[in-house]
Amino acid sequence: MRRFNVFAAAVEHDVDDPPGYRGGGVRLGPRLGAAETGATLYELPRDQSVCPYHYEYGNEEWLLVLAGQPTLRHAEGEEVLAPGDLVCFPVGPAGAHKLTNAGTETVRVLMWSTTHDLSVVVYPDSDKLGVWTGDDRDKLMVRRESVVDYFDREE
Repeated sequence: MRRFNVFAAAVEHDVDDPPGYRGGGVRLGPRLGAAETGATLYELPRDQSVCPYHYEYGNEEWLLVLAGQPTLRHAEGEEVLAPGDLVCFPVGPAGAHKLTNAGTETVRVLMWSTTHDLSVVVYPDSDKLGVWTGDDRDKLMVRRESVVDYFDREE
């Protein structure tokens, strides 16, 4: 059995993350040998977010607040969460979310989801779609305005 302590864990920071998204994280699925569920422990300093406002087709996500009081923007508005709060983000627009630390205390959350290879993520604020297929050659991020006809460039 593999074990991981979310309270004692150190997180890693990506220096390439833009301002506003400079939280730290550690992916737990590979450390625990998970095959069908992914999980990430995130730590958010003040004024930082996990990722842009989005929803997914293909994977359901969950959130558990471990420390701090993050602000959750969701399809019905915004609210401040507290340690112990558990939230599910269903597939589709009803599961839209963005998590930000607007407080003074560092936020620590655990997020997990199914890990289906085919996933489409919609970013309503920037009108983008991301497509993940499990193969990096077919990973795609586009704006909706780049739509082409079904038979475009076909012979």
